[in-house]
Amino acid sequence: MNRGHFPFVNSSSSSESSDEFDEWLEYENEAVEIEEQIAINMIARNNYVIHQLLLIQQSDQEAEMAESPVHVNLVPIEATSESFADYGQVIEASSDGDLFGPNDAQLDLSRGTPRFYIMRLEGRSFGFSTITHHANVTQCLGSVGGHVWYLGVAKPSLIEDVGGERGTRVVESGSDGHLYAPPTVEEVRVFRFSGPKFVKLNRGTWHDGPFFSDSSMDFYNLELSNTNEMDHTRHSFKKKNGVIFRFEDSTSS
Repeated sequence: MNRGHFPFVNSSSSSESSDEFDEWLEYENEAVEIEEQIAINMIARNNYVIHQLLLIQQSDQEAEMAESPVHVNLVPIEATSESFADYGQVIEASSDGDLFGPNDAQLDLSRGTPRFYIMRLEGRSFGFSTITHHANVTQCLGSVGGHVWYLGVAKPSLIEDVGGERGTRVVESGSDGHLYAPPTVEEVRVFRFSGPKFVKLNRGTWHDGPFFSDSSMDFYNLELSNTNEMDHTRHSFKKKNGVIFRFEDSTSS
């Protein structure tokens, strides 16, 4: 492009000079726009290449961690209203006629159709490497018959103030587009439940289980009709952190 050429300088009349100047100015503006677009395209391409290289590097790191995970042993904590407060509620029997109060399950079933059913589980050994949360419901679980069972948990990490301060946290997108911070290895706990009680998980509480020593066990489960299909965000500690959690059955202790 001959960007330094001024075709209107030698024109014979001011009118012609003005027209030629307008043509030249239009030409110059188009040339600048083309050069800017070329620069933008080059930056975008470079960013894309860098992003792809980072994804490859992350994938290689995750594959390496998954091949040789570290086993982390957890000590089960007896679930009580106090010990489980960061994750939800432990609901125990109350007298007939008691009015609704803070010791009752504080439910949020407003985002869909509630589903209450009995869930039969089989062969749940004492270990896990993935953990799940539900962003749209306060799930409730309890053993039919009040048997001993265990649940792995981590605190909720939903980011519901989209415009708020996130600091240095890693932010990911969940199954329905909601935002959350991935759980950390240090946050994971295992709780032991026994007797006639059930657990209400707060919205977003990470959990895996139930686990138990019997060959099978029935649980009543309160969630939404589409929780398992539409509201099931999972984090793999084995893939992302190179960790598998283990714990021992403390039933006989």
